[in-house]
Amino acid sequence: MKRCFFSEEGPLSPGGPFFIGILNITPDSFSDGGRFLAPGMALAQALKLVASGARMLDIGAESTRPGAAVVPWLEEWERLEPVISTLQENLPGIPLSLDTRHVRVAAKGLDAGISVLNDVAGFSGPGMLELAMSSDCGLIAMRSRMKDGLLWMPEYSDSAPHSVDLALSELRHVRDRLLGSNIEPERILLDPGFGFGTTYAEDSALWGLLPEIPALLSWPHERFCLGISRKRFLAWRNGTPALPPIDRDGLTDLAHQEAVSMGYRIFRTHELP
Repeated sequence: MKRCFFSEEGPLSPGGPFFIGILNITPDSFSDGGRFLAPGMALAQALKLVASGARMLDIGAESTRPGAAVVPWLEEWERLEPVISTLQENLPGIPLSLDTRHVRVAAKGLDAGISVLNDVAGFSGPGMLELAMSSDCGLIAMRSRMKDGLLWMPEYSDSAPHSVDLALSELRHVRDRLLGSNIEPERILLDPGFGFGTTYAEDSALWGLLPEIPALLSWPHERFCLGISRKRFLAWRNGTPALPPIDRDGLTDLAHQEAVSMGYRIFRTHELP
């Protein structure tokens, strides 16, 4: 499979929103854990996403929900391998993104023909930056917070901090980590990381700053990937914090429309309208 470069000559040619369909190959994801573990079920969901307008699929086999257990790399790959093979056979024209923060899994994915690496740890884990430097794949680099080597998810609340300065600084650090390693900006999409180590107050402030972030980071709108789908932030700001993730697709669609009006166009999403 030809690798996906985030350039006007590649899949991200100018046009409307570009949706990357999320396919969770996990038993414990926050929104749809266990539904698509079997390759046949994963293929059915992939076909649904593509028919609805997804132009890339993002496959992950380790949940990043609060409190999720770390998955050994070999178990992660054993979940992924048959699904990747099935999707490549049945959807040969759809590029695949691999959502992983483990270098052994990422390397096997690249060997299998994955087009994009999506790392929620912003290519900060052992070997991930070096692998990115040695490859020619697309990269989605997310801002997040780690504690004792694990993704840190604090209690979600509207309490302090209300400032967006820390999250913006973390996102800038992710950008500089990749650019400082001589990785071409055309290969990179930055993800602000809504909900990853942030409180509701921070997420709200970060969303409010979206119109200004491209200028603040000297990074164009079209090189951001927003992963807001089914996030608890959407339920909280709607005044319905108890709304289950599976019922947040309407709120997700409204958020995408807001972001498009600000100039953003690339989104990871569980469902398309």
